[in-house]
Amino acid sequence: MNSFIEVDYSQKWKSTERIPGDIFLLSRDKTEGRIVCTLSDGLGSGVKANVLANLTASMGQKFTTSKMDIIKSAQIIMKTLPICKERKISYSTFTIVDINSNGKAGIIEYDNPGFILVRDNKIVQTDFTVIPLENRFPGRKEKLKHTELELKSEDRLIFFSDGVSQSGMGTAAFPLGWRRPDIENFILQQISQKRNISASELSKKIVGRALLNDIQKAKDDITCAAIYVRKPRKLLLLSGPPIDPDNDIHLVNNFVKFQGHKVICGGTTAQIISKGIDENIITNLKERDVDIPPSSEMEGADLVTEGILTLSKTADMLENKESWSTMKPNAVKKLITLFMNSDEVHFIIGTKINEAHQDPSIPVEIGLRRTIVNRIKKILEEKYLKKTTLEYL
Repeated sequence: MNSFIEVDYSQKWKSTERIPGDIFLLSRDKTEGRIVCTLSDGLGSGVKANVLANLTASMGQKFTTSKMDIIKSAQIIMKTLPICKERKISYSTFTIVDINSNGKAGIIEYDNPGFILVRDNKIVQTDFTVIPLENRFPGRKEKLKHTELELKSEDRLIFFSDGVSQSGMGTAAFPLGWRRPDIENFILQQISQKRNISASELSKKIVGRALLNDIQKAKDDITCAAIYVRKPRKLLLLSGPPIDPDNDIHLVNNFVKFQGHKVICGGTTAQIISKGIDENIITNLKERDVDIPPSSEMEGADLVTEGILTLSKTADMLENKESWSTMKPNAVKKLITLFMNSDEVHFIIGTKINEAHQDPSIPVEIGLRRTIVNRIKKILEEKYLKKTTLEYL
């Protein structure tokens, strides 16, 4: 399967709580190309729900990623989960999605709203197997739903907690909550308005609408996860001149031939590319930031920035996902935005030493270019699940 599988989620906590009662976990195996994600909804809300949902989601991730059969994993979870004696229900519900590198997906659902599959801008109805569970409650039969399907390019798989489907319940517009046909129509509408809408944006749209149904005060934890199968979005980042000047032409050729977004970090690197493709560099004088050097523009490049200082600040901001989202527009925010909108990032790093960076007045933590780039690479892989490669010149 040559497609990239994008996974993201959005969440709003119950308005009266300071901690979510829904938990979403995601893991991506770089070697096997396998993705496992779990959404668990703890009974009620607040701390107790959070603990139980965390327990359920953690077990789901651990068992499933350990290559245990997904059905066996779910059955063990059900045996482990505590039960509410008064309401005669489990303390957590869950959805587990396991996708291999070929796009084959196994989905287990227990008491969460059913997932929605969109293909060719239509809702696809899927067959599922019912798996009876041991009778833990007299007079009540529990069951798991197991679905197997082959995901195709441009497919979208959406699943959510009942905070979405029950949003607006009791209001004049949604007396019984946000019913499934209405949710499906809303999803199709969002996709028709923006054909390549990302998993992140789609999940945010759904959660935003559910919150609107609740008149902007969530009556329950609202969580939605989305999976989008599509062509990978690639980014090339060049930084630093090659140690051998004869390799300048290799740097230029990589820049010209690359299919995707292109970023140049470093004045000397930009000059090499500018000379190689005969294009001028124009500094963006509108950017006024005392800490971040301004970005520049050059035909053929999506972004041109200063080198070490910008990369160092970018690494700091990437560590905290929330810190950069509220930043004013500058070179760092532009670079992070390009990272976030890419799936595969290829770094080509020149290893010629820049004497300016040996100045003892420059903070020690800035370090060398390769150290900073390796830090960014690690953060992108571990925190944002990006695929990265690194080449030195």
